This record gives sequence, C-alpha cells and structure tokens, in this order.
Amino acid sequence: MAEEVIARRRRQQESTGQPRRIPSQQRGRERFEKILAVASDLIEKNGSDALKMSEIVEKAELSFGALYQYFPDKTSIIRTLAERFNEEGRQCVADELAKVTDADNLRTALCVIADEYYAFFRREPVMRDIWHATHTDKLLQEVDAEDMEFHAQALLSVLKQLWPERSEAELLAIARLTMQLLAAAVRYAVSLDAKEGAQAIALFKKMQIADIGRLLG
Repeated sequence: MAEEVIARRRRQQESTGQPRRIPSQQRGRERFEKILAVASDLIEKNGSDALKMSEIVEKAELSFGALYQYFPDKTSIIRTLAERFNEEGRQCVADELAKVTDADNLRTALCVIADEYYAFFRREPVMRDIWHATHTDKLLQEVDAEDMEFHAQALLSVLKQLWPERSEAELLAIARLTMQLLAAAVRYAVSLDAKEGAQAIALFKKMQIADIGRLLG
C-alpha cells in the first residue's frame, strides 16, 4: 500500500500522456510490452474508460512501482497504444500515395485508403474504442490532430506534384479537408453494423473522393 501511495504522489507531479521511460534492455522491453498487451486485453473487454492501473498490476503480475516506472497513468498507456496504431495507418497512407501519378491514381489511392482504414478499425476493437475516446480526452485529441496533419501533409505533397500551378495554401486546405472527411466517414461507418458500414464507405467514395479531380481539374 505504501508503495502505491508513493507512486501515485510521484505520478501526480508529472505531466501525463507520455511514457515515463522507454526501456532499452530486453527485460525492460518485455515488461513494457506486457503492460501494453494486458492493457489492450482489458480495453477490448471493458473499454478504455474502465481501464484501471490496479487491474493492469494484477493481470501483468507487476508491482505498482514497476508499472509506474514506465507509465505514470493510464492516459500514457492509451496514448502509446494509439500512436502505435497510428503508425500502421501512416504506412498504409504512404504506400498508397506513393503509387499516385495522375488524378485517376489519386482517386484510386484515396478509395483504397478509405477501405483499408475501415477494415483496420473493424478488426481492431481496441483502436476503435480509443478513437471514439478522443471526443472527450484532450491528450488523445492532440494525438489525433498530429496524425491528421501527417496525412494532410502527405496528401499535400501529391497534390503539389499533380497541380503545381495551384497555390500551396489552396492545396493544403483541400488536403486537410479531404483527410478530415475521410476520417469522419470511417468513424461513422464503424459505428454501424458491418453491412451498413461497408455501404456507408462505398457511398462516401462515390460522393467525395471522385470530386477531387473535378475540383482541381
């Protein structure tokens, strides 16, 4: 109990949202990964709102001191999981945009990205829960905003190559709005059952993505 109180006091004195320490030694990395794996299982079972550090300690068979050595609070755990999932999404976007050579390729790439993101969130209930949690968590909103800007900048690079005569400000606005709308469509689709969600994504692709060429052409 004393160890838990001391750890909590230390935790309250530090800013939240980031791991306290990223381990470099194998034993530390294994413990770090075990914490994240246990947290993922608990989030999948009960949701991120119900995640408790005491449950992680119990399931991971760690002391509170060992847990707080890496993560000062549950927000830092959730943020770490979110950033890992975001890395997978960024790779998907980068791979598809790298194939773009003209407006038709761009439309195809954006359609594939929408499909891939929808499939990703369907098969990852933990990330789906975390994504929904961004509505009420400011730190997760920051992570989401950083991720959206990364995607917008990636799309901007492609738009500048395809329409070099247009101003960068105009292209950036289009890139940001396109990615925001794509993300909103996926969020809506994963809130539906599988059949309705797939129909929503198909409709979005017809309504929105096909218009980008006409907008800039």
